Amino acid sequence: MRSMRYVLVPGAGGAAWYWHRVVPLLEAAGHEAVAVDLPGDDESAGLPEYAALVLARARGHDDVVLVGQSLGGFTVPLVARDLLEEDSRPRAIVLVNAMVPVPGQTPGAWWDDVGQEQARIDAAKAGGWPADFDLDSYFLHDVDTAVAAAGEKHQRVEAAVVFESVCDITAWPDVPTLVISAEDDRFFPLPFQQRVARERLGVEPLVVPGGHLVALSQPQALAEALLAV
Repeated sequence: MRSMRYVLVPGAGGAAWYWHRVVPLLEAAGHEAVAVDLPGDDESAGLPEYAALVLARARGHDDVVLVGQSLGGFTVPLVARDLLEEDSRPRAIVLVNAMVPVPGQTPGAWWDDVGQEQARIDAAKAGGWPADFDLDSYFLHDVDTAVAAAGEKHQRVEAAVVFESVCDITAWPDVPTLVISAEDDRFFPLPFQQRVARERLGVEPLVVPGGHLVALSQPQALAEALLAV
């Protein structure tokens, strides 16, 4: 079995802690797993700064798997592009409940461009949870209360600057790309994720149990999906 180096990129807020239940599972399977902490609350740090931090943890290693959660979907293609320019081909890109950008898009423009808000509201009406966003209903509904409580000290409010940063790829990197979608994600509902993955990447998502914060609620299922890369 070849040993991979999983470079794990968190979503909004940038807390590497998000991956703390997945890292030991990947390591137990004989791989390296590095969760990158990003300065999500720093108003001077946007996508270029995020990508530089992730690149530093990926550069110089073979069989790198770049994994982006949610907002991290904007960072990993930038890192993959930079690695390719250095003649270092990542093994794969994996997008987990992720925002999938197109060239030249900003995270701020993404929401309206893909129709996320209407998809979220439609799913809420069909599923019977509140249409108005709140953390408990959309992020923590399937996370163990003890895990959620432990995460409070790691929470950071994402700075506005990143939503104005441009994902300045010219095309999606020529790297095998896997989309992992959680079937009970209320923030990015499964049918929405499936549509975006098909339209933007031409791929069919791998569906796993869990909600938006799947690495916290279903670490074993997510780790097994990552190990299948």
